[in-house]
Amino acid sequence: MDTSMLSVGIDIGTSTTSMVVSRLHVRNTASCFTVPRVAITGTEIVYRGEIYQTPQTGGNRIDADAVASLLEEEYRRAGITPEQVQTGAVIITGESSRKENAALVTERMSRLAGEFVVAAAGPDLESIIAAKGAGTARYSEELGCSAANFDVGGGTTNIAVFRGGQLEDKGCWDVGGRLIRVEKGRISYVSPRAALAAQDAGVFLRVGGPAEPESLRKVTDRMAEVLCEAVGLVPETPLCRTVETGEATPMHLKCPVDCVSFSGGVADYVYHPSTDWFRHGDIGPLLADSIRRSALFTARKVIPVLETIRATVVGAGSYTTTVSGSTIDCVREDLLPLKNLPVLVPGKETETEAGLGRGGALAEEARWFLQESAADNTVFCLKRFRSPDYRKVCALADALAEAAGALSPGAPLLVLTEQDYAKALGQALRRRVKDRPVVCIDGVRAEEGDYLDLGRPLMGGMVLPVVVKTLIFGK
Repeated sequence: MDTSMLSVGIDIGTSTTSMVVSRLHVRNTASCFTVPRVAITGTEIVYRGEIYQTPQTGGNRIDADAVASLLEEEYRRAGITPEQVQTGAVIITGESSRKENAALVTERMSRLAGEFVVAAAGPDLESIIAAKGAGTARYSEELGCSAANFDVGGGTTNIAVFRGGQLEDKGCWDVGGRLIRVEKGRISYVSPRAALAAQDAGVFLRVGGPAEPESLRKVTDRMAEVLCEAVGLVPETPLCRTVETGEATPMHLKCPVDCVSFSGGVADYVYHPSTDWFRHGDIGPLLADSIRRSALFTARKVIPVLETIRATVVGAGSYTTTVSGSTIDCVREDLLPLKNLPVLVPGKETETEAGLGRGGALAEEARWFLQESAADNTVFCLKRFRSPDYRKVCALADALAEAAGALSPGAPLLVLTEQDYAKALGQALRRRVKDRPVVCIDGVRAEEGDYLDLGRPLMGGMVLPVVVKTLIFGK
């Protein structure tokens, strides 16, 4: 049995905003003699939207109403309505995620984006989905190599390293094409991080001063060198860690990369150079030229990409979504969809206790977690049990039933297991938990700090679409 989902990806970046509509094809890949195993087997881009300058108002604020108007027009051009959309993501990226009204913008977008398109922001997530949208992750898998994608945008550069198709590391640096802006031949804006790079390069920049390509090239050369330092191509200097994005996970590669790729707005000029240095009123083309002359280009193989400026939005629409594994247990389908559910990964000792049927420690962790995260509910994520037998499943059900006491009365008990035993665990839980609904899914990998969105069941209730995301709004 095959089915499909309509997915929308929306990227609201420092420089640009865009939307892509994809169709995700879902199939049961198991034989008729085994338990179902449902997977996303293909993606088809059915609409590529225009690239817009991200509307902003005074005080470094994103103009949420103007962005919403752009996206309403994109829906009209694509010939779809929000009600038709089943999954996807709105990603506020780069410096835009630090704007003081970023949370309000995502709320405004979520009402536009459809029943299950969700809002997310954060450099860790952006680096991963950009690399997938660019095709770098797949290239790494097919050739069995280590590949780093540099998603160079207006405010930041997100780096994701894949080895053999698996994510090895990720990071983000405040290196981008809009960090220095130019109007009528003069510098109109210098970001604090760009000022640090200029100082390190021995260049004095001031707003109102002349925009001289020779001087600004020294700054972009230093920025490109920082990216080389980030992946170990040249010795690291103090500036590298100084301009590392504060909200991102620190990146420390253990092994060198074999090849590199580039996505984002600046990447167009990495692959297709231009000498019209200030054509966009910023240093984007200059930064691209510095990257081309750096060790990133001269010391490593540069691979082509499927997408450059649209890599993040394609990734948002096509690669943030996964599907639950071979078994799920969800009786109350009217509960779904559920959004913005924080993931609780119990500590090792706590999960060991749960495997023995004791849920007191799990309940205490849940109470603390709900208070700290100011959340109404959570997803209990069990990671350490491999193919548990019936006795172990019953013990886990006992522990989870006890831990459910930490939840609000009537709130659903939500459980995620990485291994395929959700249906058995869910059935055991429903025999023990009579006062609240139970949703138990499997086959999805999530980490602490992630949030989940659960969509409506597909294929006769066989599978749930799931979005794993990271919600981070920078200061």
